[in-house]
Amino acid sequence: MRRDQLQRMLLEAPYDALLLTSEISRRYATGFHSTAGAVYLSGRQAVFFTDFRYVEAARAAITDFTVREIGDKSYAAAINELIEQDGVCKIALEDRTLTYAGFTAWASALHATAVRLEDGIERLRICKDDSEIEKIVAAQRIAERALEEVMNDIKAGVTEKEIAARLTYLMLHGGAENMSFDPIVVSGANSSKPHGVPTDKPIVAGDFVTMDFGCIVDGYCSDMTRTVAVGHATDEMQTVYDTVLNAQLAGIACCKAGVSGKAVDGAARRVIEQAGYGEAFGHGFGHGVGLEIHEAPTAGPRGEAPLPGGSIVTAEPGIYLPGKFGVRIEDMLYVIEDGCVNLTEAPKALVIL
Repeated sequence: MRRDQLQRMLLEAPYDALLLTSEISRRYATGFHSTAGAVYLSGRQAVFFTDFRYVEAARAAITDFTVREIGDKSYAAAINELIEQDGVCKIALEDRTLTYAGFTAWASALHATAVRLEDGIERLRICKDDSEIEKIVAAQRIAERALEEVMNDIKAGVTEKEIAARLTYLMLHGGAENMSFDPIVVSGANSSKPHGVPTDKPIVAGDFVTMDFGCIVDGYCSDMTRTVAVGHATDEMQTVYDTVLNAQLAGIACCKAGVSGKAVDGAARRVIEQAGYGEAFGHGFGHGVGLEIHEAPTAGPRGEAPLPGGSIVTAEPGIYLPGKFGVRIEDMLYVIEDGCVNLTEAPKALVIL
């Protein structure tokens, strides 16, 4: 259980208690989603504070933390009562998500010395347990069903915005809690923009259409990209597509626990460079996915750390030719000791609609 994990972390930490105030960390600790709240954890107590709007739902959903309504107290006053009960001298705050003003405000209000939590929670979140994997896979299957359906709508005359809206509807209709991020749907020359925004541009015959999208199930994100052609594909389009696919397969073959993210990125990057498109691949091979759409670990040129077993990384090389077109293909990989498991089932051969 999360409470046990966090309390074990406390045993090895140079502080006596921790305070989680970010929405993501509160959800990771308790499994409960709310826009307001705070988690206090010491060796003796585990308490989730929230306000009247959420307290009934929180008590029904949270089993391993005591749920308390904040009432007319400030969060700091309520937490100070626990600090005094526990004799806490040092309490860790989330310095990565708090602003400087927020950190200093908490530090001055609490009756203990505030220290930096740094990346303690992020390190725990890297390795997913079975329930987390199930949620990510469920989100991915919803996204894949949406892709299968939206293929029927991609044709000349339909706009990028219309396809993005259709994907959003299909994922929500399929059971998603929300989108992992605003869907990227770009076509023709717009597809050379890796994070382009859908526009009113109509799709025309001969376009590549790149769709990068994902959804959330019980807090956990999915992420995928597919590029399709409309009407026909030129020899150059086919060559670029095949190069990106071969690069992705090379990175996937290299990906396993203990291998650095830089090495995985390098395996894919070499394929693109050898094909003469090295300057057209300007981002990393992949990133972690979980409660956030971008989290640790990193599989990119600066990813010196070894990929941990149990982590999830995307596999998303691309080639982008300004003024012409771009191609990206993205799957999600579950990293294990002797390789990786591809959590994405959608086909990757070039589809011409």
